[in-house]
Amino acid sequence: MNKKFILLLTLISLSAVAFSQPMGGGSMNWATDGNSYTTLERGKIVKVEMPSMNKTTLIETEKLFPKDSIQSRQLSSFQWSAKEDKCLLFINTETLYHKTTGEVWLYVIKTGTLKQLGKSLRQDGLMYAKFSPDANNVAYVYQDKSNSKVVYNLYSENLVSGKIKQLTFDTRDRSINGTFDWVYAEELMCKDGFRWSPDGKSIAFWNIDASQVRNYLMLNTTDSTYSFTVPVEYPKAGEDPSPAKIGVVDIASAKTKWMKINGDPRQNYLVRMEWAGDHELIIQQLNRKQNKTNILLADSKTAVCKQLWSESDAAWIDIRASWNGGDNMGWDWIENKKAFIWASEKDGWRHLYRIGMDGKESLITKGNFDVIKLNLIDEANNTLYFAASPDNFTQRYLYRTKLDGSGNPERITSADLPGTHNYVMSPNGKWARHSFSSHLYMPASEWISLKDMKPLDETKSIAKNLKEDPYGKQIEFFKVTTEDNVTLDGWIVKPKDFDPSKKYPVFFYVYGEPWSSTVMDQYGVGRNSQFGDNIPDQGYLFVSVDNRGTPSPRGREWRKSIYRKIGIVNIRDLAMGAKEVLKWSYCDTSRVAVSGWSGGGSSTLNLMFQYPEIFKTGISVAAVANQLAYDNTYQERYMGIPQETRADFIAGSPYTYAKNLKGNLLYIHGTGDDNVHFANAEKLFNELIRYNKPFQMMAYPMRSHGIYEGEGTREHLRTISSKFLQENCPPGGR
Repeated sequence: MNKKFILLLTLISLSAVAFSQPMGGGSMNWATDGNSYTTLERGKIVKVEMPSMNKTTLIETEKLFPKDSIQSRQLSSFQWSAKEDKCLLFINTETLYHKTTGEVWLYVIKTGTLKQLGKSLRQDGLMYAKFSPDANNVAYVYQDKSNSKVVYNLYSENLVSGKIKQLTFDTRDRSINGTFDWVYAEELMCKDGFRWSPDGKSIAFWNIDASQVRNYLMLNTTDSTYSFTVPVEYPKAGEDPSPAKIGVVDIASAKTKWMKINGDPRQNYLVRMEWAGDHELIIQQLNRKQNKTNILLADSKTAVCKQLWSESDAAWIDIRASWNGGDNMGWDWIENKKAFIWASEKDGWRHLYRIGMDGKESLITKGNFDVIKLNLIDEANNTLYFAASPDNFTQRYLYRTKLDGSGNPERITSADLPGTHNYVMSPNGKWARHSFSSHLYMPASEWISLKDMKPLDETKSIAKNLKEDPYGKQIEFFKVTTEDNVTLDGWIVKPKDFDPSKKYPVFFYVYGEPWSSTVMDQYGVGRNSQFGDNIPDQGYLFVSVDNRGTPSPRGREWRKSIYRKIGIVNIRDLAMGAKEVLKWSYCDTSRVAVSGWSGGGSSTLNLMFQYPEIFKTGISVAAVANQLAYDNTYQERYMGIPQETRADFIAGSPYTYAKNLKGNLLYIHGTGDDNVHFANAEKLFNELIRYNKPFQMMAYPMRSHGIYEGEGTREHLRTISSKFLQENCPPGGR
């Protein structure tokens, strides 16, 4: 599901990367040697030296694109060549349905010259431009919208001659080369879909045939006198995915050789691919049920593939991008590509393993804990850095261990500041940008030396600049054990003038599905802008508990007990957790409200319908009311394939229980939601009408899943949400 509106606060924790940056990427670009990085600062690309932090301006984009030019241009991101003598500038980029397009300009440092690429094409239709290894060519995907079709083909452009060469030649509507369709991007984090070979003579790329997936037609009734449909390729649960294949195109001849990957392309996903050598590709294949993954080696000359390693899980297998952040780029190589690092939950915890190119594996991280993130492989010092929190599942700390697996994990984050710690590390393992956040303090950051974990500048350290968050003093973390003997983490925020002798209404914030936890010790917890950010001081006990099935670092069993039981196990945990909270003497059981967005909207509906004796008022936003109406990649991962498990889909869908509504329900949805379609709302409405269940609803015309477009939208959402809550669950102690 759309991550943008699932998380309370996005955690920024980037892996160390080389001095390159694809279109739409982050703002910090490490040099290969790790002793400097470049970033954007007020329209300038600056270089920052480590550890002095001295800055040098490399490119002033305002001078390149003057304000009085015919068309204003804004720099979105940039990418350096390997020798750092050329830079690609990505200008005026725009993202629609996960497709990021824009202009690409080449800047040559030595001559100070600027040149636009793709000039014979639609110039704002270029995607994911990348230098060849020798930086004499740039390849990119071109989005062609001519002839009432949308086609994506690969091109290369010679930077000396200026010649543009087309490499793939699809003409069918929604034929995609070098990038992905909606569901690959949304659920598998696949966007940039091509890779230069090490010798620069060929490009490996994905081909997705989205024409075989039916379009979902959103109806636009607001932007013209006559309504029109907006098509989005969208495979619903039970529908086959788009067939995918991987080809290698020769730059000189523009001829493609397709890799001979076993298995039906409509019953498997190809989720990762990189070059493993001059002529060999490494590919991760995931079956449609997403409970078996194969790592394949493909010979780019013969197209023959062989299996290197395989793993199965009784539930599902998480891909790297889903737990480690980011996208599907890169491979965690070690030993000169003779081995790589891989994550597995095979022993009940998410651990990191060494897998050799001979297929043999060995455990690196050891202990009864989950690896939350792989931060850095420091091979020169036989060290692996990772995030974990074995003792408090709401927090995050930095650990290190021996890369060869000979040592025991060691926590290196100080115990002085409990909370959430994130690190952006230099590739050489010397420096890191350390950021800290907790419910008690405002976010703070510092540059540190990884050797001794000390700040480079004491005056700019976290310790010297930490500020308490006054709101944080109202937040309390707790644990409750339900009647099912399940222990849940939670938080509660009480009003400033809280009087324990009175009874207060209780407002539960929920999500409940595998994409996010709501109970995390970080800044922003206990807030909700949909209701004005000060819910407790309006006179409520604001509460959240974290159910089984969320990605909390509590082991495989915690996360995967929800398999084929979304809408059942998670909902019971939330309800039973609420039941324990409501035993507290200051909770008014006659005034209990619940709210959530997206998966949290689904949980809100299920709680209102399945446990009406507990939850009296609900505000549900952009909910999946019918699990069969959501996309196949997400829903089938956690619920199985409907042809085999249809009863589970129905049993977990909120509309199934709509007849049980007793309380007050406000349902909110954008009619232009390309993620959770408005059809979910209409399915729910029909059931509520069928059983004569009064409710209120607000449809936001042509707003997307985030309901933010249009003047006054967010303020209106805040107003109606707060008004409904206060009228149906009156605030204040009694």
